[in-house]
Amino acid sequence: MRNAAMILGIIAGLIGIFIGIFGFGYVAFSERQPEIAENIGLFDNPSLIKAASFFAPLLAIAGGAMARDRGLWGGIAMLLAAGAFYHAFGFNVATFIPIGFAGLGGLLAITARQPDQPRAH
Repeated sequence: MRNAAMILGIIAGLIGIFIGIFGFGYVAFSERQPEIAENIGLFDNPSLIKAASFFAPLLAIAGGAMARDRGLWGGIAMLLAAGAFYHAFGFNVATFIPIGFAGLGGLLAITARQPDQPRAH
């Protein structure tokens, strides 16, 4: 289970990087060109978007990396990443994969009792 949590966290973080780049870039664009951004739409809290654009993918990747050896810490980091994605960007077509993968990876990492052991089935 911890190997699955690791893979899910890393995938969520890698996809989240693209969402973070777009979110941070759009906030920077709206700060430099407010007259154009008013027609497209502005964020209510641009500092939240900037922070979540950086920290959510970072937490997902770090949580995935920690999931094998430190399941509780890695799981908490991935759940925080899923919450940051949801709070900053909402649940939509661009964010459903990182939210789902980070959330599921966090739950798997927390509920795994011990590191995965190779077994003969």
